[in-house]
Amino acid sequence: MKLLVINAGSSSVKFTLYESESETLLAKGLIERINAPDTRLIYSNHRGQKLQKDITANSSEAAISEACLALMDPETGVIGNLTEIAGIGHRVVHGGAAISGAVRITPAIKQIILDCYALAPLHNPPNYEGIEACEHLFQNVPMVAVFDTAFFHSMPAAAFTYAIPRDIAAKNQIRRYGFHGTSHHYVAVAAARTLGRELAELNLITAHLGNGCSITAVNRGRAVETSMGLTPLEGLVMGTRCGDVDPAVVLFLWRAGYSLKEVDRLLNKESGLRGLAGIGSNDMRDILKAAENGSDGARLALDVFLHRLVKYIGAYAAVLNGFDALVFTAGVGENVPLLRERACASLAHLGIQLDPARNRANALKISRDGAGPAVLVIPTNEELMIARETKRILSA
Repeated sequence: MKLLVINAGSSSVKFTLYESESETLLAKGLIERINAPDTRLIYSNHRGQKLQKDITANSSEAAISEACLALMDPETGVIGNLTEIAGIGHRVVHGGAAISGAVRITPAIKQIILDCYALAPLHNPPNYEGIEACEHLFQNVPMVAVFDTAFFHSMPAAAFTYAIPRDIAAKNQIRRYGFHGTSHHYVAVAAARTLGRELAELNLITAHLGNGCSITAVNRGRAVETSMGLTPLEGLVMGTRCGDVDPAVVLFLWRAGYSLKEVDRLLNKESGLRGLAGIGSNDMRDILKAAENGSDGARLALDVFLHRLVKYIGAYAAVLNGFDALVFTAGVGENVPLLRERACASLAHLGIQLDPARNRANALKISRDGAGPAVLVIPTNEELMIARETKRILSA
């Protein structure tokens, strides 16, 4: 059964085609800068063939149509026609409090996605457009929505509730929702396989560290805490997001003359590693290099990043009453041994012991054999998780 995975963004569409039984990646691609003069298709298949070309695509539907043509290309395509695609899985960022897992797309589910526009104004609208586009392009092909927020639906009320008047919170849908759920779910499942144990018997702390960062406590396969909240701004220090701050900072800046629009941009686009380092970049590689060259700002950025990360790991160890493994994933988590080394050095009291050679090699398991909690480096694969969930829902 061939399954197509669609991740429709505001200016790009990512697409991936899987043979679901063997989980073979048949092809993947990106259409970037939609509705711009320099729209481009980047495509590759499982035979190693690659294709890049300029195209015209002024909408999500036009972009997905170009993706279909690439998949059927006589030379580099992997299917003969669209009828070979048995199902489509869509990444959708926000399902609100109503969605607790992947679901088959129906008019009612589409309405929930629409109702969550205010909660994810940058993501849900293009996600919805991608769904509508596929409904036009594919006749009678079942589709599944896989929500970034759904994995955190299992959190207890004590974890997702903010201490503001309950009637105001309920009226405005204010609570902790969490994000990166598909990634956290994938690496939790992969961690259990790596350890040769059932997910239902493990306590895990999964750290998704990229330009956006989040950390989750997983108790026997169920998320019980996560760092992102109503929006992706809360929690860890990120590339350009501040993470946790006193909420009064917003009011303080507003009273100092900043508009709310300026404060929103400041906290989301100009803070985090970029704001602290002061080197004009939020790329961890640039910040590490600047720190090595003596930049006080870059050193401070790393120190604050690590302090916040270690604090959350310690808190989640307490929430879980102990844990079996710490999992690093995403671009920074998977590829920056120095950060893992420094973070784990501060966690020795929890029994964590890194193997330096394994850590430098970005090995799957980087902790010493026989030590306390295992430390794993697991590359995330949200597209594969969406394909798995799509298969599960359609098979049921």
